[in-house]
Amino acid sequence: MLANFLIGLREGLEAALVVGILVAYLRKIGRSDLLSRLAIGIAAAIALSLAVGAILTWGPYGLSFQAQEIIGGLASITAVGLVTWMIFWMLRHSRGLRGELEGQVDDALRRAGDRSGWTLVVLGVVAVGREGIETALFVWASVSGTSDPLLGLLGAVVGILAAVAIAYLVFRGLVRIDLGLFFRWTGILLIFVAGGVLAYGIGDLQEAGVIPGWGQPAFSLAAVFPPSAWYTAVLAGIFNLTPEPSWAQVGAWLTYVVVTGVLFLRRSRRAPRPSSGPPAERHSPARVPDTADAAP
Repeated sequence: MLANFLIGLREGLEAALVVGILVAYLRKIGRSDLLSRLAIGIAAAIALSLAVGAILTWGPYGLSFQAQEIIGGLASITAVGLVTWMIFWMLRHSRGLRGELEGQVDDALRRAGDRSGWTLVVLGVVAVGREGIETALFVWASVSGTSDPLLGLLGAVVGILAAVAIAYLVFRGLVRIDLGLFFRWTGILLIFVAGGVLAYGIGDLQEAGVIPGWGQPAFSLAAVFPPSAWYTAVLAGIFNLTPEPSWAQVGAWLTYVVVTGVLFLRRSRRAPRPSSGPPAERHSPARVPDTADAAP
């Protein structure tokens, strides 16, 4: 539940900030009439994300055990790749996120030809759908190996709701949080969470016979982390801790965490350059909160 709360909070806050910036900019340039178009795109993105989750949950039923394990392993590895990309994307674009989104709105309206603004539907799908699909994949990969998937799903939902509330308060000016610091620390935590999901996916592929070595544990941590202990359940739920991992799982986890962690820490120390001048300054002095305010 805690791992999925974290991914829901992180992805939900990114999506909520994107939506908030787009809505604020449309109001700023006097195009509130296009908010309904943007809402259609956002609704389509949410529906697409739910569809991905449904396919992952019920799609493999009826397949052989080996096929289910292969699909589960590949989906877990894909989820890790997408979340890793998301972590570095936000780290790189945190300062210029508002300017880039506002520029995309301007380009969408300019290419539309008429004043219908239907291109904003596509923008809404792309901007929010990316976060939604990442969330669906990662949450599914995280809960697929647990004994209580509903609890994991609840954690993700609570995280998303908390993210929406935080984003609303930020845009209302009621709270001021260091978004750069927030994304940095959640990025570090997600690297360890993703490492556990990767190891779990490797285990699925080993069970399916795609990767050799299943049933031959590298070592046993059962004495330190007994299966019946509450802290073992917590670590297993958050980081997919396996008391008796295979050598392939250990190698994949260490390689991913060390390489990704080092790259992330190095890049987080560099202040990302702002993107080209945001077009918002041409319209109104109204201030829209931006991740640039607190980027590392």
